[in-house]
Amino acid sequence: MSMQRASTALATVMTCVAAMVPGTGAAQGVTPPVKVEGGSVTGTTAAGVAVFKGIPFAAPPVGPLRWRAPQPVQKWSGMRAADRFGHDCMQLPFPSDAAPLGTTPAEDCLVLNVWRPAASGAPKPVLVWIYGGGFVNGGSSPAVYDGSAFARQDVVFVSFNYRLGRFGFFAHPALSAANEGPLGNYALLDQIAALQWVRANIAKFGGDPAQVTLMGESAGGASVLNLMASPMAKGLFARAIVMSGGGRTLIGGVPLRGEAGGRASAETIGVNFATTQGIAGRSAAETLAALRALPADEVRGELNLAYRGPVDVPTYAGGPIVDGRVVVGTTDGAMRRGTAMAVPMMVGTTDADIAGFGETSKEGLFASFGAQADAARAAYDPVGTQELAAVGPEVGRDRLMHEPARLVAQETQRTGQPAYLYRFGYVAQSMRKDWSGAPHATDIPYFFDTVAAKYGAALTPQDARAAQLANRYVVNFVRKGDPNAPGLPRWPAFDARRGAVQLLQADASAINGVDPLKARLDAVQGAADAVSGGPERR
Repeated sequence: MSMQRASTALATVMTCVAAMVPGTGAAQGVTPPVKVEGGSVTGTTAAGVAVFKGIPFAAPPVGPLRWRAPQPVQKWSGMRAADRFGHDCMQLPFPSDAAPLGTTPAEDCLVLNVWRPAASGAPKPVLVWIYGGGFVNGGSSPAVYDGSAFARQDVVFVSFNYRLGRFGFFAHPALSAANEGPLGNYALLDQIAALQWVRANIAKFGGDPAQVTLMGESAGGASVLNLMASPMAKGLFARAIVMSGGGRTLIGGVPLRGEAGGRASAETIGVNFATTQGIAGRSAAETLAALRALPADEVRGELNLAYRGPVDVPTYAGGPIVDGRVVVGTTDGAMRRGTAMAVPMMVGTTDADIAGFGETSKEGLFASFGAQADAARAAYDPVGTQELAAVGPEVGRDRLMHEPARLVAQETQRTGQPAYLYRFGYVAQSMRKDWSGAPHATDIPYFFDTVAAKYGAALTPQDARAAQLANRYVVNFVRKGDPNAPGLPRWPAFDARRGAVQLLQADASAINGVDPLKARLDAVQGAADAVSGGPERR
């Protein structure tokens, strides 16, 4: 099927970059009080948007609450001014982060933020954002995560913080012995607690708790998929948007206890870490007290996106831990068994997304496809002249990102829910000399329409049009589970038989048609299904 170009038919671009930055140059006011769990808050208003920042949704996870599920928020007296971000969670900032933090990280960080239209009215749909950062970096304060563009279109937007690194994923026999509640996945428990807060409180901000869309990118997208499969998150959201979140495997994925497939358990990894801190040979109670007494920067260590720690004797679980309560397995397995939440989905990747591969020769690379080796060779290197350095990353990108996104769309369609598959290929005009495609995470300011905050004076009218297109698709999906609306290029729901994808292109347009990567992804899927058990559902 040939690809058919569709006009973007978008509104005239704003001519002043400053006017595109929420609140710039506008007089601020104070909102009426809003009573939430914990007490009353006031936010700020500017340019028709009310913003509430730094609202606690759980008790500070410090001292005896380190490595415990989120506890009820501590009540405050008087009026709390929700006019600034709380601390992002403890981490070692990553120098080249696509979304640099706006606060100093700290262990006391379980706060959330709300953007809503300043004017009251009928209940609005809600969009809840989960940031990425490999579960070791990220926060809700970056300027590119500002929710004003959503609030201006009658969507209530919520962002929140969740614990990272060893604060977010940690196990130890001493913690198990303490029997204080769910173990290991404190980051995901924070996410669940934030969604529970939204369900209980968002109506007070004009949001509809029955119309919550959960959106995340990278580790945030993986979190969305984890929550879809988690029994503890059932019913907390009605739609999902997964941006570069994988879909076949868990980030982390080690068992809570007991070795599996040659991988150390989370408890063993926790013991390794304790040993590096000189904590060994004590009773369970003494061990846990000593671990909780460690300075936060000792627990954090050098973990960030540039450094994960030793491989031979691991001291960090790497992400979600299979504990049987919060995480019961992979999302694709849960979708195939019919135990994951069945919700409308928007799912996709960037065209130059993350790519990794370990093979040292082309023959080894294609041999890794097993029975699909010939199909893979024909799809990736039909003439036989490609160098490993060129074809290897393409295989890695397809395995890690593109094919898992298609798999999620396929499994969503199978449940009877619509899935909207995309690939984002727009590159800011100022970056085209450096990027041949859209790298990982570069779609975020377009989905949020915060490109002015990202690119500043380098922003072009075409960049702004691309952001308006992407953002309008998201807003429409949040409103009704369908990104389509008059004036936008049509985006049909995914159909596995047709195998189409919506391409957001370099000229700020969008087209839909048979995926140009289809043969490659078919080979990846065939090889992966041969290992995982294929299309068997239960």
